Amino acid sequence: MKIEAVDLFCGAGGLTAGLLRAGIKVKAGYDIDAACAYAYEYNNKGAKFILQDVETVTGDQIQAHYSKDAVRLLAGCAPCQPFSTYNQGRDVRNDKKWPLLYAFSRLIHEVQPELVTMENVPDVVKHEVYQDFVNNLKQQGYQVWAEKVLCADYGVPQSRRRHVLLASRIGNIQMVPPTHSNCHVTVRQAIGHLPPLAAGKQDTIDVLHRCSSMSARNLERIRASRPGGTWMDWPEDLRAACHRKKKGQSYKRIYGRMEWDKPAPTMTTLCIGFGNGRFGHPEQDRAISLREAALFQSFPLDYQFTQETDTPIRQISRMIGNAVPVLLGEAIGNSFKLLV
Repeated sequence: MKIEAVDLFCGAGGLTAGLLRAGIKVKAGYDIDAACAYAYEYNNKGAKFILQDVETVTGDQIQAHYSKDAVRLLAGCAPCQPFSTYNQGRDVRNDKKWPLLYAFSRLIHEVQPELVTMENVPDVVKHEVYQDFVNNLKQQGYQVWAEKVLCADYGVPQSRRRHVLLASRIGNIQMVPPTHSNCHVTVRQAIGHLPPLAAGKQDTIDVLHRCSSMSARNLERIRASRPGGTWMDWPEDLRAACHRKKKGQSYKRIYGRMEWDKPAPTMTTLCIGFGNGRFGHPEQDRAISLREAALFQSFPLDYQFTQETDTPIRQISRMIGNAVPVLLGEAIGNSFKLLV
């Protein structure tokens, strides 16, 4: 039996690329971000990008992608912003992304695929929409495995933690055992081979190896930063006004350099900014480049995100930060492959 997949909220194709690596044929990906179309189709041959809001997609549309004899996998990694720690305590019920898990649940009910997977931030489990999602799966006869996963345990060079759900109607399902729990891939192993780069510059060969420019003030700050340190290592005159406030003193993960011999921190949509987290290069005076961010998300070195040389750096950063790490997607795919 062969597994075929449809990837909802597919973005630039991180999960699709991982499933393909596991030998699962991905027929299509749905997303509302037209900027992702090139990356999705160029890098994931045979998978068609469909620009459509998942809330408007019908079960018949999804079913049409599968072959008659296929074991059908429906994957959906809904945008995580409403469920993130950043939004805890805020009323996000009016966020347009909030109902997307319900849309995913509706499509599962209409299609009745043999296999289902979803991935999100760990705090998704605190929300009623997630509990409804799981209960609906169980009521339809799915066996469900759902746990928090450290991506570094599966070879992703990043200390990213995600909640992964696997569901099956054809047998017991669980995540494959970690492959790297005792040997996490480090920053050095992931990006140490790339050529040096100055702030605001681009490599002459790899156009994705480019990074944001930095103000004179932030150049002073990063030169005063040490790998694994915080802005508290700086001279007093370099500290921002917010750092002097009691509340600001708790935000020690911003304006930091990575450490060579540890995994990178969690990549975000703003990971190319020095002031947005511990996104400073371990020794070069700059924030990480787009290519480095992609490698931390375990995208292959030749993965292309745009065919335009002038695509805004933040547009590509958003695609990379929103992606499911490719190697996590491969582990998810391998988990399903054990069933068939």
